[in-house]
Amino acid sequence: MTFDLHWNRSRRSFLRVGGLSALGLGLPEWLRLRAAADTPLVRGSGARAKSVVLVYLGGGLSHHDSFDLKTDAIEEVRGKYHPISTNVPGLSIGELLPRMAQTMNKVCLVRSGAHQNDHHETATNWVMSGRFGSAFGDWPAMGAVAAHESGFPGTLPPYVAIPRNPSFTWELGKSAFLGGRYESFKAGDPNATDYRVRDVIAQEPPTELRTERRRALLKTVDGFARRVEGNDQLQAYDQFQRRAAEMVLSGEARRAFAIERESAELRDRYGRTTFGQSCLLARRLIEHGVTFATVNFGGWDHHAKIWDGLQQKLPDFDRGFSALIDDMHDRGLLADTLVIAMGEFGRTPKINKDVGRDHWAPAASLLFAGAGVGGGKVIGATDKDGAQVTDSPVRPADVAFTVFRAIGIDPHKTLLTPDGRPVAILDEGAPIDALYT
Repeated sequence: MTFDLHWNRSRRSFLRVGGLSALGLGLPEWLRLRAAADTPLVRGSGARAKSVVLVYLGGGLSHHDSFDLKTDAIEEVRGKYHPISTNVPGLSIGELLPRMAQTMNKVCLVRSGAHQNDHHETATNWVMSGRFGSAFGDWPAMGAVAAHESGFPGTLPPYVAIPRNPSFTWELGKSAFLGGRYESFKAGDPNATDYRVRDVIAQEPPTELRTERRRALLKTVDGFARRVEGNDQLQAYDQFQRRAAEMVLSGEARRAFAIERESAELRDRYGRTTFGQSCLLARRLIEHGVTFATVNFGGWDHHAKIWDGLQQKLPDFDRGFSALIDDMHDRGLLADTLVIAMGEFGRTPKINKDVGRDHWAPAASLLFAGAGVGGGKVIGATDKDGAQVTDSPVRPADVAFTVFRAIGIDPHKTLLTPDGRPVAILDEGAPIDALYT
């Protein structure tokens, strides 16, 4: 067990207890932050979903080689993959996606994702929040806003990242000015041997000697904290210890993260990879009441040897994402869960000198499913080279607007920054109504 003194911007300090450093925040610390949450969300009458799963393809999926093949283009644009038919008449996708080909009747394919920034961090923060800002994340991610608006409705955190938030040079998809209480709970790698979420799985009873040492250490650090800032700042400490214990001992929390309870057959269906098991864990968490789960599947930044890269990545995505959609559909979870797969942008039309495709913000493919989304549909189109959107452009703010509207959050609602400045959740955007018509 580890202890360290941490200061926050509201001039309070709190103890970090429980050894959750690998997950970001200590559990009692995280619960203490969460206790300041606003009144839980009262969903509007237009809410379609109870929860959201965002599969984030960090680096930028090549739309040319997956969901928007250009078979009549020149070789440098066309690439090497051939189209295959799907279970939707007239719709073809790339040959490395055979399982998705049999799942497209449950998915709406958007071929017209578009914006104007091809920098990884800046674009990622934009598409994950719906608001344009700097590379450092000026605006809270959709999951953080969902956590802010939903509060802490049960034992489990409302916003979970599996295995963790996206990261290129620093962590992305964070809560920005909303503060640490709305950060994602990092679940770790569910494909790891003997996977356990630290502090959520009850540990072996400590020995009497270890218990006494921990009490002594706690007393020492606790006394120091009181001398620093006075008793009033730590009066509520015990309640967070109790809340942490509730989560550790809660049968609900243990069941939600206990991926080993799934059958070997189903785990194989998802794929015994970090991505496949992350999708399966996301389904379990949604089943147990988590509001927003981000599945981070990076590694799509193929500037060189793209065929080698896609040969590894696309089959993994194909297996895991199709299993997620089919499994949620079979369990009835897809009816009130919005599922999205997207990256921060697409890739350049032409293959470069290193046999790769570079960043390309003007065109990308996205997938939507569940919560009333019409399966088997295609929205938007790109030109003959997949370079520019020619029909129904979908901007980052439109995606965020659609997510917020789906779970009953007013995208125009005003939030307050720490200095009291009012800002709207979104400053532009419109719902993607074609998803539902």
